Amino acid sequence: MSYELIAGVDLGSNSFRVQVGRVVGSRIHPLDTHKEPVRLGAGLTRDKMLDHASQQRAISALQRFGERLRGFAPATVRAVITDAMRVARNANVILPQAEAALGFPIEIIGGREEARLIFIGAINALPAAAHRRLVVDVGGGSTELVIGEGSEPLLMESLFMGGISYRQRFFPDGKVHKKSLRAAEVAAAREVEAIVADYQRCGWQEVVGCSGSAQEIAGILETNGLNPDGGSGISREGLARLRERLLRAGSAEALKLEGVSSDRLQILPGAIAIMSAVFSELAIERMIYSDGALALGVLYDLLGRFEHHDTRDETVLHFMRRYQVAEAQVRRVERTALTLLGQLIALDSSAHENDVHFLRWAVSLHEIGVSVAHAGFHRHGAYIVSNADMPGFSKRDQQRLALLILGQYGKLQKLAAMPAGDANWRLLLCLRLAVLVHRSRDDEALPNWSIKESPVGFELAVPADWLAACPSVAAALVDEALFWRRIGVTVQIKRLPDEVVLP
Repeated sequence: MSYELIAGVDLGSNSFRVQVGRVVGSRIHPLDTHKEPVRLGAGLTRDKMLDHASQQRAISALQRFGERLRGFAPATVRAVITDAMRVARNANVILPQAEAALGFPIEIIGGREEARLIFIGAINALPAAAHRRLVVDVGGGSTELVIGEGSEPLLMESLFMGGISYRQRFFPDGKVHKKSLRAAEVAAAREVEAIVADYQRCGWQEVVGCSGSAQEIAGILETNGLNPDGGSGISREGLARLRERLLRAGSAEALKLEGVSSDRLQILPGAIAIMSAVFSELAIERMIYSDGALALGVLYDLLGRFEHHDTRDETVLHFMRRYQVAEAQVRRVERTALTLLGQLIALDSSAHENDVHFLRWAVSLHEIGVSVAHAGFHRHGAYIVSNADMPGFSKRDQQRLALLILGQYGKLQKLAAMPAGDANWRLLLCLRLAVLVHRSRDDEALPNWSIKESPVGFELAVPADWLAACPSVAAALVDEALFWRRIGVTVQIKRLPDEVVLP
């Protein structure tokens, strides 16, 4: 770890936040936090498109964040975006503009990945404890609930309910009536019902709230003495008193209480309804508050990657065990694929570090689809990787991994949309050749063969006597060259010592 400062960017459905931290040993000391109430989720139309106004608010905030992060190395910044972009149908149009404004890549993360990062952030802002904690984060578009022991999450869930979405659904004019509030609470209770049994079986000793809604509610209860014992955090009775105050006021704007933030007025009724349902369904009496949440979790996850504790490696190992992958075959294919890639790029170069990681992961998971059916196993594997919850991987990461697994076998026209010159073509060729020569699944030594890029594709040089001794491999290489030719890439195969170009 050669960097002292790192930054995490949390692009939530209600607020955008950038947090800069200083790395001291294995700890992160927050130095600077900047937050803007963008209300991205409020810009989702009925047909799940982000409207122009919300896009402009987002771009303006990201430009300011980009100015704050100017001079940071790419490896020291990780930006994630959550529910609003997960559901937006025009996300693929907006994301490139957002990345250009920020100056760094932005990852769309899944709900359970968001829950995992929230848990990491929450527990790292609290004193260490060995007992189980239930962490609750009521956001603008989704609500995450995680049970963890020490620093290890055990159960993770992301529910499709949040302060903004409930505002639009139950309180569109801002008015809060007994009927609308009860309807919101019932809807939230139904969402929570699905996880109650599993969560109660797992159990917990302490409940932790984090992020803006929990902070807002806890602050109101503490400032106005609504908790029965005058204590901190959120109590069941204090929450019930706040609920009654909200009903009497008729809207969040009319609440005559200290500590109500103007930038959270719009989502407060929905947040209170959701929090009330969580307390009721899970029989919670008291919730403490943690200053750490998604942004801090992103920082600690980034630090883990620097220290070679990458959650993505653990996820891949878990998938290998889950789908009973043959480890010996993985080692064979990995060794050959990396040998080939090492002739095309410098494997130890920081510029190619990500490519090496993805080739390793693709090799490790290239046969997981066999667990579904051997026929079309590459398609089954790509489907699993595209749709599974994979801790540590963003949606974009999973799409890239799925592309490599899908492209390991068969015709290449299915990948024709990938632009020429994309680094994935290089990885695909190395993966496909390695899979091809190890079809026999034995440990016979391979000959010294070489590969290099040419102006029109690639050149592969293979000893002629080895090809003569392995006619099935020779025939497969002819087919491989034909697959590449059909998408406009020349893979020239030379027999050594005599040069013979196969059609």
